[in-house]
Amino acid sequence: MSAGVIIGIVVVAVVVIVGIWAIATYNGLVKLRNLVQEAWRQVDVELHRRYDLIPNLVETVKGYASHERAVFDEVTRARAAAATPGQGPAQQAQQENVLSQALGRLFAVAEAYPQLRATENFTALQAELSGTEDRIASARRYYNANVRTLNTRVETFPPNIVARMFGFHRAEYFEANEPAVRQAPRVSFENTAGTTGVYGATPPAPGPQDSPGGAPWGGEPGGYPPGR
Repeated sequence: MSAGVIIGIVVVAVVVIVGIWAIATYNGLVKLRNLVQEAWRQVDVELHRRYDLIPNLVETVKGYASHERAVFDEVTRARAAAATPGQGPAQQAQQENVLSQALGRLFAVAEAYPQLRATENFTALQAELSGTEDRIASARRYYNANVRTLNTRVETFPPNIVARMFGFHRAEYFEANEPAVRQAPRVSFENTAGTTGVYGATPPAPGPQDSPGGAPWGGEPGGYPPGR
């Protein structure tokens, strides 16, 4: 067997090995991308479960504190913005931050009304919302784990060569801290209309206070937003 034939066989073998590796890498990236999209849909389902509970919660609190119109309007606007379809994880996280702060104010209002907190309807809604927050946290962890795996594959060598060739990109993280529903601290706020209110464990008192409380949410911008 001549040297040229041997070289030819070696070249063909290398090409076949590289081709098999490229196909396997591409299929792995597709699988990871699909897992990220699936995980994001689960987050979205749980977020919408949360949105569905909020109107009933607002109406229940309104029955005992109808004069607290500013906080009800704030929650309603924040819910509408968060429920807007087509947002990516980073943008969604910003909207959830606003909604969590508004819910913190709503529960702070409820703290001032013992009769409200003792009603079966309010306690059931609070428990269901708390359970939903747990499911959101679980779905978020699963989603972020898949995002981390995908981003690692997209950024490391040599898989990043295949990723660039076929248009795979980093995905966005969706992160959040402890949700506002778990605690109702003393909260003050000024809404978009310039109305300032104080809510806490005591009945509302007039006078502006400092910055609002609430559980911060955060997202990492950049990358593709997984489809809903």
